[in-house]
Amino acid sequence: MSRALLIARRELYAYLRSPLGSVIIAGVLLFDGIYFYWQGLTEKLLSAQVLQQFFYGASGATMVASIVLSMRLLAEERQTGTLTLLNTAPIRDRDIVLGKFLSAFGMIALTTVLTVYMPLLIFVNGKVSVGHIVVGYLGLLLLGAATVSIGLFASSLAKSQVVAAIVGVVILVPMLLLWALARATDPPLNTFLAALALHHENQRAFMVGTLELWHVVYYIAVSYFFLLAATKSLEARRWR
Repeated sequence: MSRALLIARRELYAYLRSPLGSVIIAGVLLFDGIYFYWQGLTEKLLSAQVLQQFFYGASGATMVASIVLSMRLLAEERQTGTLTLLNTAPIRDRDIVLGKFLSAFGMIALTTVLTVYMPLLIFVNGKVSVGHIVVGYLGLLLLGAATVSIGLFASSLAKSQVVAAIVGVVILVPMLLLWALARATDPPLNTFLAALALHHENQRAFMVGTLELWHVVYYIAVSYFFLLAATKSLEARRWR
């Protein structure tokens, strides 16, 4: 675990020192700010509805930022040749994957926390539950963790960052569109497909301020699955 934290710290510093980290943070804050202004001031919605729509827009920005941040984690190491140094170092593959994941998730968490002032502005002219805000942000963090793990798995397969981003999107989009497929199928298959959708049903509960254990378990399971897949991919490449 200590080795994973060392890798996470190194990667996190790399994000903060590079233009990529600043661009991602600025881009997410800009998008969320514009979206919040549009929903809060131009649409005639109740305070709870404004907050729900804010989380809806922020979830999209979180997924995009997660894919962009995670595309470089292993693909860049392979592209520059430094992955060989990691493979020959006395570090387990799971520590490498965990450290890389924690660094990208740390950036997502930092970016998400920086948007907290936006929903708090609702208290100026309206009233919402603090619990609604907390649950909504928990949903964003869980969604970010799941998407980062998908991007990290894609990065473990690719030899360049661009390919990693493309592979990540190819995995992410079908998982998002499972809810549409669910509408075109009959019970009980439609319920099963809807429950597997990365955003629609699973994220909606968080957006309305409802904390349900199943949705928390779902995101943790997705994150674990793709982190495990990334570890196995790294192990397979080590022995080639």
